[in-house]
Amino acid sequence: MEHITLHKAAGHLRTITKHHNLVMRYCFRAGLYRQGIMHDLSKLSPEEFLVGARYWQEGRRSPNNAEREATGLSRSWLHHKGRNKHHYEYWIDYALDSPNGLGGGKMPRRYVAEMIFDRVSASKVYKGDAYTDSCPLEYFLNGKDKCWYIHKTTLAEMEFLLRMWAERGEDYTIRYIRKVFLAGHR
Repeated sequence: MEHITLHKAAGHLRTITKHHNLVMRYCFRAGLYRQGIMHDLSKLSPEEFLVGARYWQEGRRSPNNAEREATGLSRSWLHHKGRNKHHYEYWIDYALDSPNGLGGGKMPRRYVAEMIFDRVSASKVYKGDAYTDSCPLEYFLNGKDKCWYIHKTTLAEMEFLLRMWAERGEDYTIRYIRKVFLAGHR
């Protein structure tokens, strides 16, 4: 088992703070002030922070993946996704019309917007200088075929906004999210 060190705990805190601050700035620019402030605060809970410190990956990838590799399950992720509405996994429920028995509920647009900001910010933090505005879209497209449980409207909105971010850039997309995508949906 990995051990928690002061170096890992401080590094993890720096990583999640950098991520939080990026998401918060994007949310504020889109008019989502409360969501910006509250974004991912569960990462400071003992259930998530201690695991994140134990499996910190030098800020290059999610500690949840390292926990999953080490134990076969990420208890930290299960805790996180159940408390943060900007993750589509939060919206998965039993679906009476699904052959698998599970399905995704349609996410409110304000959480779709926060999810886009979350994905962009994670890409910026983990990619560092190698980040381009296409990175979040590439990550999404790489796993899109495994997204059968995301509501089709939410999936289409995600792809639309990530393509816009890749093709038109940050400023244009945030302005679009604020003035068009969220108009009447707050």
